[in-house]
Amino acid sequence: MIDHFHYIVTDEYEDMRIDKLISELIDSFSRSYIQKIIKDSQVTVNGKIVKASACVHEGDEIDMDVPPSMVPEIEAQDIPLDIIYEDNDVLVVNKPKDMVVHPAAGHYRDTLVNAVMYHCKDNLSGINGVMRPGIVHRIDKDTTGSIIICKNDNSHQKIADQLKEHSIKRIYHAICYGIIEEDEITVDAPIGRSTSDRKKMAINHQNGKHAVTHVKVLKRFEKDKFTYVQCQLETGRTHQIRVHLSSIGHPLLGDDVYASGRNSKFKLQGQCLHAKTLGFIHPVTEEYIETDAPLPEYFSHLLEILQ
Repeated sequence: MIDHFHYIVTDEYEDMRIDKLISELIDSFSRSYIQKIIKDSQVTVNGKIVKASACVHEGDEIDMDVPPSMVPEIEAQDIPLDIIYEDNDVLVVNKPKDMVVHPAAGHYRDTLVNAVMYHCKDNLSGINGVMRPGIVHRIDKDTTGSIIICKNDNSHQKIADQLKEHSIKRIYHAICYGIIEEDEITVDAPIGRSTSDRKKMAINHQNGKHAVTHVKVLKRFEKDKFTYVQCQLETGRTHQIRVHLSSIGHPLLGDDVYASGRNSKFKLQGQCLHAKTLGFIHPVTEEYIETDAPLPEYFSHLLEILQ
């Protein structure tokens, strides 16, 4: 039975109180119970005992000794995977729409983690803790496309280093509102938590982190006023493409968070965004690997309608 919780903080939780963070990650813990564990000196950040009011930062390592009965069991499920690449160290999966990447509050089943646990058995990295085995990065629930799964801690660390250095090639395809006149645009604007809504990210020049997105127009649909674009990430902040495109007046089609007030005739489930290309240095062979996830059917169908 699990009696320890380990987690490496990602940028989306920057400056969040540690008691609130843990309660968001594991909803079977009440916040008052977490505060009790912290008061009993059972929680450390980077090896140091902290108070419940302590705020965390990206890259901080949280360790917490947990009563076994309090940790939810994550179950392996036989869910089909669209595998783009696989070897003994890494797995690249084409994630479908409406699939959460890892278990979290309210989502302990039917996630990508449940599926890869069944597929990989015990061959998954453990660096990001029991809730996120193998997970080194993620994409939104309604974003489709490529995601890397790490099968051991060595691979996890080396892929994480590449992500931190922004050396992994990540190209997304998207359809956004309006006609983008320029063929290419670079959006260079810091992203951080919205000061008005903690669930949203926003351009934040005070507390935001450096974020750069290179946007290239693939096709303009003049009649319906949409633009099909390719977005290459130079950095990888939470909701980066969604926030950056919205900030220049071209939010994503179907985005019900950052395209407020925009309506279209299409009935979509979330934003029209697909993680198409991933390029990385293999953690063991050191060869360059590049994978391509074909556009999902809904996306291809939309492009045909807009022609």
